[in-house]
Amino acid sequence: MLFGLDGVEIGLLIVFLCLFGGILSGFPVAFAIGGSAVISFGIIAGLDSAGWLIHQAIDTGSAEYAALIAEGIRPDSISIFKYPELPRMGEPVFPQGWETALDRNVSFIVNRMNERVLAGQSIETLLAVLMFVLMGITLERSKIANDLLLTMARVFGPLPGGLAVSIVVVGAFLAASTGIVGATVVTMGLLALPTMLRNNYSPELATGVIAASGTLGQIIPPSIVIVLLGTLAGDLYSAAQEERASSVGCSDALTYLGEPAVVSVGTLFQAALLPGIMLAVLYALYAFGYALLNPSKAPAVEMGATNSEVITRNEGLTWFLAVPAALIGGMIILSGAGLIGSQNVAVDSFSAAGETASLRTNVGPECQAAMIELHGQDAWDEAVEQQAAIDAAGGVAEAHQLTEEERAAQLEINIANAAPIGTGIAIAMVLFGLVLSTARGISPSSDPTPLLIGAGGILAVLVFDALAVSPLTSPGFTFLIILAPLLVVLWSCRHAVERLGRNELLRVVFPPLVLIVAVLGSILGGITNPTPAAALGAGGAIMLAAFRKLRDEQKSGKLIIMASFSLVIMLLIGVNFDLRTHVEEVSAETWIAFFLAQATYLFAMFGLFYACWTLFRSGVLSPVVRETAKVTSMVFTILIGSQLLNLVVISFGGEHYIQDFLKSFDNEFQVFLIVMLVLFLLGFVLDFLEIIYIVIPIVGPVIYGGTFDPKWVTIMIAVNLQTSFLTPPFGFALFYLRGVAPPEVTTRHIYRGIVPFVLIQVVGLALLWFFPWVVTIVPDLMPN
Repeated sequence: MLFGLDGVEIGLLIVFLCLFGGILSGFPVAFAIGGSAVISFGIIAGLDSAGWLIHQAIDTGSAEYAALIAEGIRPDSISIFKYPELPRMGEPVFPQGWETALDRNVSFIVNRMNERVLAGQSIETLLAVLMFVLMGITLERSKIANDLLLTMARVFGPLPGGLAVSIVVVGAFLAASTGIVGATVVTMGLLALPTMLRNNYSPELATGVIAASGTLGQIIPPSIVIVLLGTLAGDLYSAAQEERASSVGCSDALTYLGEPAVVSVGTLFQAALLPGIMLAVLYALYAFGYALLNPSKAPAVEMGATNSEVITRNEGLTWFLAVPAALIGGMIILSGAGLIGSQNVAVDSFSAAGETASLRTNVGPECQAAMIELHGQDAWDEAVEQQAAIDAAGGVAEAHQLTEEERAAQLEINIANAAPIGTGIAIAMVLFGLVLSTARGISPSSDPTPLLIGAGGILAVLVFDALAVSPLTSPGFTFLIILAPLLVVLWSCRHAVERLGRNELLRVVFPPLVLIVAVLGSILGGITNPTPAAALGAGGAIMLAAFRKLRDEQKSGKLIIMASFSLVIMLLIGVNFDLRTHVEEVSAETWIAFFLAQATYLFAMFGLFYACWTLFRSGVLSPVVRETAKVTSMVFTILIGSQLLNLVVISFGGEHYIQDFLKSFDNEFQVFLIVMLVLFLLGFVLDFLEIIYIVIPIVGPVIYGGTFDPKWVTIMIAVNLQTSFLTPPFGFALFYLRGVAPPEVTTRHIYRGIVPFVLIQVVGLALLWFFPWVVTIVPDLMPN
């Protein structure tokens, strides 16, 4: 053995040194990774051919090995780490020669490129990266971040440490709208750092809060990190759990776990929401506490009001708190009383199939013992009782086609159970009510008559829906019935919007907030997957940036607003009408809705093209597209290079060697702690892209193959990488900030300022470790 090390260990060192040298060489990282793969494979192949790389493998022909097999121990669980006393034999790291390994690698890389880059199942999810990058860069280049910083500074500035708190709020806001860490840190460093220093803020606090808040894009959805992690986590978790089920004698993971072994990017977005908000709150609490203890280093700053009219405390509490709470609470109460709910009375052509037992009980004794150990004896006994009851009733009821009599009877039941007021109309009226109440609070001295008329219109819509609309009324006739009061509500809301425009906070925050809610709401609510939502976000960001540009040029942005409303109308038509025109009978109402939806779609596309033209002639679109192409091509090139490097590690047994080492620990928490520590250290020298595509595929089968919730594992990895992104002296975010900081801010200021936030990150990791429900509660409550 060379230097007393195992041949596989030397191979891993060669791969790491080549990768580290390639990154330090100055070549673009995307190409350095692929190049380091080729160079490292050549070095390892040369050393193996010279007979210098010898792997001490277990002698599978020895009596000791046969005795372990006779005891029922699976061959794949026997390793040199768990059984170091077993006899060994020396063999080359390429047992069949490096030529065979090279041929196999070429085949693997072609297959992997086809699966993960060109035409595989994950390509649709990876397209979300392109859209989210375009969305983030567009918002960053449209000066929306500048407006947000100034407005939030005016809101929080009068508080102790208010500027620092405003940085946290804007950082969370930009994280939810861009997800690009470098752009967020640089933007806030250029815009906010000089302002904080001019107002006598401590350089340490100013730089620390900017760097930390900028990295919230790593965890707050829509995070590119989570999109890329999610594409791997789903495959790793599914494969690892199938192998785990097979190892205990079960036929598949569904039988063993009692649920499908799947995890999606949308579910991970849901899981990341609360941890991201938790970290932002911890940052803000630290900034506020620091200001209370050191008022001279984080003074309150009055930067002007955001509203044109002074509002008393009672007026604010009434219109911004009491009335909205009454509207939302009233809807919840009416929903609980059955007055608001679904009015869908459609009857399926087939009956519902009978329910199965909570666990499959028709399994072998080995699988049964494993399932009892996993789920508990009570859960198994309950499943056995459920299966016995099903068998006694003749088995699981099969779905059958309903007769006309059965359909008519079920229709009567559905009509009787339908709520008087539809959920969609109720939600729309509550939103209109919130607009009216907020407008009243913004300008309490203005004439309330238009707003009161609108409130009356809202009540009229609800009354008309309850009394004149039945569950069998078509969407077209429903619209005609409520049209008159709805027009009154829209007329009133037009006056309300004019008043809301006087408030700078709403004028600046509301448009991007609507975009974020539309994108995240569609994902978190289970309405669609991340790719269409990202496309919606990219288109919305382009239109928002175009409207901002037209306003700077003192031109009308009505076309952009009308195109946005036409998009909303198109979505409402699609939700409420059956637009299929290739069925046997198509009603006139359906044709009208179809052509109206088509018209609104074409107008929305015209508005999008007009927005693109506006940004193009103003010189904004070209750099946005160019930067998006650079970032996206870098991601995909790193993906290809990482697959090459990963296959090199697999070719000489490095992947199995590392996995056998991790599996040698009996404590699952200990294994995960080791992996987290390694990822933290690698985060000093590798970007998250390299870690995701090089390291995670190697350790993933181990950490995703245990009892841990895959959502918790993935979010812990993301927060850990975020912590590494901040930790001096190698944190990437610190170098981003150092590049834009003024000369009076030294590197020492940045390092000292970031230490408390790194400790906050560690506290956040500890909270997620001891309270994993912080990650899992949102996915459990929301649809997937």
